[in-house]
Amino acid sequence: MGGVPSTPRFSGGSRPHETAEYLIGAFIGEKSFPLASDYWQKLLELPLNLHWSSDRVQQACLHFAQNNCYTRHLAKILIHLSWCLQECVSTSDASSSAYVKALNAVYVSSVFLKHLIENAKTDNFEDLYMSLNESEEIPSNVPKEQSIEHLVVNSVLNFLGRVDVSSDTYLLHYELLNFMLVALSTQLLSGPSLGADDIHPFFDAAMSQPTSLVNLAIRKLLVNYITRPRFPLKASSYYIFSEGYRPGVLQRVGSVAANLVLLPLNFFASSSNEASRSPLADNSLNILLILVHYRKSLGLDHFKDKIDYSSPDSLPKEESFFENPYCKALENARDIEFDRVDVEGNAPGGPVVRLPFASLFDTLGMCLADETSALLLYSLVHGNSDFLEYVLVRTDLDTLLMPLLETLYNAPRRTSNQIYMVLIILLILSQDSSFNASIHKLVLPSVPWYQERVLHQTSLGSLMVIILTRTVKYNLSKLRDVYLHTNCLATLANMAPHVHRLSGYASQRLVSLFDMLARKYNKLAEMKNDKMHVPNGESKEENSLQEDMAAELHIYTDFLRIVLEILNAILTYSLPRNPEVIYAIMHRQEVFQPFKSHPRFNELLDNIFMVLDFFNSRMDAQKMDGEWSVEKVLQVIIVNCRSWRVDGLKMFTQLRFTYEQESHPEEFFIPYVWQLVLSRSGLNFSPSSIHLFPADLPLQVSMLAYCT
Repeated sequence: MGGVPSTPRFSGGSRPHETAEYLIGAFIGEKSFPLASDYWQKLLELPLNLHWSSDRVQQACLHFAQNNCYTRHLAKILIHLSWCLQECVSTSDASSSAYVKALNAVYVSSVFLKHLIENAKTDNFEDLYMSLNESEEIPSNVPKEQSIEHLVVNSVLNFLGRVDVSSDTYLLHYELLNFMLVALSTQLLSGPSLGADDIHPFFDAAMSQPTSLVNLAIRKLLVNYITRPRFPLKASSYYIFSEGYRPGVLQRVGSVAANLVLLPLNFFASSSNEASRSPLADNSLNILLILVHYRKSLGLDHFKDKIDYSSPDSLPKEESFFENPYCKALENARDIEFDRVDVEGNAPGGPVVRLPFASLFDTLGMCLADETSALLLYSLVHGNSDFLEYVLVRTDLDTLLMPLLETLYNAPRRTSNQIYMVLIILLILSQDSSFNASIHKLVLPSVPWYQERVLHQTSLGSLMVIILTRTVKYNLSKLRDVYLHTNCLATLANMAPHVHRLSGYASQRLVSLFDMLARKYNKLAEMKNDKMHVPNGESKEENSLQEDMAAELHIYTDFLRIVLEILNAILTYSLPRNPEVIYAIMHRQEVFQPFKSHPRFNELLDNIFMVLDFFNSRMDAQKMDGEWSVEKVLQVIIVNCRSWRVDGLKMFTQLRFTYEQESHPEEFFIPYVWQLVLSRSGLNFSPSSIHLFPADLPLQVSMLAYCT
């Protein structure tokens, strides 16, 4: 072991670091120390501030893995961690020895647990050896009917939920969140779709916790996210910041072998923008997202007592999944201001999580540039009807929408998954008519991040139209993703009947969107016609290419029709309030002419040309001295809007798009969450150990809107 003894040699004259070296050597060594041995007290009470090289750390992990099968030291230190945490909850003194012991226990167990998980050889993680030997005398305060992983997860969540974050408890809260990341990382070693027989010890333990504890944990994780506790600088004197702020042994294990644990002190003390981040808030959100998006099939065995195998009708029609208590807790969370009488959070259906929705709304608005915050917002507006309703009645919707629209504006510097999350959030919001009306009433003095032109006194609704049409243009030239087009157009279609005083620039972009898609359509149609004139005898590959081209042409036909439906909805339901839209259509009326006889478009274009004929005739009737200016044309349009009658237009059923999650959302969300966690938390797995997703490839989403 290169100088690390396998058994401790205690000496009254030993210096602390020598004693710590022997204690760590004993932990990874061959000798098994009973759970009741005073060795554990000595290990957990000493400041473990050694300095080992990365090779020595790796060697220690290998040595531990070799011996843990019969020492069961991982199981034993986790039991001691549970006891320490229980003592921490029961005492109000954060400076007690229980906190020091808990920190040491969680530090050591995180490091070696991570190595065992990363190098697990079995699918059920039996090589963690999360049980005591039969010969081991089990103390009376260890529940025999409860697994060790259930005991430790219960203790961790209980501490996180019940003990307030303060300058004295911050480090322990942070390390316990790191421990949970490590414990739940077994998910990285399997596929996203879990069957009934798949085993993830710490996930299974977390999902079987009592509802009251689940609610407590979800609330605390969200409160941490909202309050964003800052790192207490006085904690820099604690042992983990050893001489010269060089990392101690466990920090070295964390940063070199496991690459987790603590960030350097200058990260917390920095005066830059990074200083506003809260590692505790970030890790709280990571754990929340991992727990909430966990999904596992129940399998047919779950229904074996309910199935009559002689009758096919008794078989379950769809695959069933167990009810994730953390997802349920988030979906049922209520606003703490909603009913002050019910301060305990008791509802007719049982206890629920109570949160300050106002603070959560404001925090999301500040943090939406980060993907994890956007994913949290998605989880809330998709799953929690109370929070969605709260968002929709806010008068300052720009708090959320501006960072979301800025993300779309900066699409080239964002991941495709982040773009999808933002578009789906906008689509969900646009399903509400009051939202579509209110965004046109909120006027923005300026939009500093929009560089193409100065946007002054632009409504939030107009900005949404500008950004969504810009996103389609970007996708057309770069990503070429059909689902992205669909979601952008779906949101615009939901907004269309409620458009009010759309700005001139937004109106131009809307008409230009039709022109842009029309050019793509014409190009595809031309290519298809060229292929049709090729002599017979083409290969299977050419036949396949023709089929693909025909399918793509059909898709762009649908896109053009949706844009025409959008323009029709504006002209049908709000023409007098949108003179700029009429001007934009008149200014570019030639782009519609080639499609006038198209069987998919002719009825929609009949309406548009009826509007054009009406206003063109009014223009022709004007006696004008000099050239027409934009202002003069607009004035004629505004005056004649008063005499416009909608009676002559053919009425079409309003398009209404709704978002529906795929039948197996875990196939996207579980890998996506872990990609975000690995990129932000410092938890560094070897790519060869990750089976959840291709570690060297970006994960793509396939979600779309459905028209009803």
